[in-house]
Amino acid sequence: MNILVVGSGGREHALAWKLAQSPQVDRLYVAPGNAGTAEVAENLPVAADDIEGLAAAARAHRVDLTVVGPEAPLAAGIVDHFQAEGLPVFGPSAQAAQLEANKAFAKDLMARHGIPTARYRTFTAFDEALAYARQEPYPLVVKASGLAAGKGVTVCHTLAEAETALRRAMVAREFGASGEQVVVEECLSGPEASVMAFTDGHTVQPMVVAQDHKALLDGNLGPNTGGMGSYAPAPIVGPALLAEIASQILQPTVDALRAEGITYRGVLYAGLMLTERGPQVLEFNVRLGDPEAQAILPLLDGDLVPVLQACLHGTLRQVPLRWYARHCLCVVVASAGYPGAYRKGLPISGLADAARVPETMIFHAGTARAGHQVVTAGGRVLGITALGSTLAQAAERAYQAVECVHFAGMHYRRDIGATALGAGRTDGAGGAAGGGGLPQPRCGASTG
Repeated sequence: MNILVVGSGGREHALAWKLAQSPQVDRLYVAPGNAGTAEVAENLPVAADDIEGLAAAARAHRVDLTVVGPEAPLAAGIVDHFQAEGLPVFGPSAQAAQLEANKAFAKDLMARHGIPTARYRTFTAFDEALAYARQEPYPLVVKASGLAAGKGVTVCHTLAEAETALRRAMVAREFGASGEQVVVEECLSGPEASVMAFTDGHTVQPMVVAQDHKALLDGNLGPNTGGMGSYAPAPIVGPALLAEIASQILQPTVDALRAEGITYRGVLYAGLMLTERGPQVLEFNVRLGDPEAQAILPLLDGDLVPVLQACLHGTLRQVPLRWYARHCLCVVVASAGYPGAYRKGLPISGLADAARVPETMIFHAGTARAGHQVVTAGGRVLGITALGSTLAQAAERAYQAVECVHFAGMHYRRDIGATALGAGRTDGAGGAAGGGGLPQPRCGASTG
């Protein structure tokens, strides 16, 4: 069969890497892809938000299944468009994608159906939101209701911070139309976990649990980003807690949508806070996380294609998921200035050396080719990922590979997985090559 992956980030490279291993796949395409996806698939010059162009490409290349990576085309209705044209596609409909694209919709759904989440109010008027912020205890969380690339959430410790966050979203419109409506909610405390599941609209099958690192700097300091690294499995969610999350959050969410006339097929991602009163939903995403996908997909034991097909055909109950008893860790290497402005077109060296580290995968995120040279093309540039029999070994290998890679101004966190390892730095230092609280052997050294 022929498969098309939509997107150009690290998640899409990880999807393409996993799908390329399937004996069922004859031709694999990625649109628009990056320098890394070109190594496992054929890149097509079609933007991820060009729904008409993607449908035309799927027809031209006789694609049997399209797998949508990012949230924007899902929210824009790519699944509905493809289904109307008889093109098989993996992902939720535009209605279902409101779970991520409209935080107010998601919060209201949870409130109606008793799904545990923080206390909240939604606003479309700045003055009303500010009046509410004046009377609430702190900290508070201000969220742009629409899509904001992971940057529309502000934890506010004072009224002044809340007013600034509300002005940015609702007055200055830093997030465009996504800030027309805001959610103001209580700030939950506890460790975070990313719990994702495949679903066919009835059955829910959780994946191995990953933990993301959103803050830019070591010690969880600095601004939020799209994710600076991840690891799996996350020990903070054991089998009993995962079963509780599946029964009290994931399954009820799919059931609630179906009760309201929306059948959710695809990946359901619950960003959770593990509070003293139990797991609470911080947010839903409607696709694989990035960089969580890079840490989860290498642990999937078996072919991904039958899982995706079962989600479409309503037969997921018949396809059990199996996971390797291994550990996987992904370190995101980012451009200087990210999550703000950054330069593009900087040459990247050392990729071949990094790939020679045992059980290491170099997933490209923001890269492109300039002739024979791989160059930077985004804020998050690479997701350097490694497997190990222990989390410590996976971390050692990943950071060894990171040390091999170089481009001007590269930045990364040096404490991915450190909390689970009990070896984290908390000084907030940025990541130049070398140093830090985790083992970082010289490039080329054996890790066993």
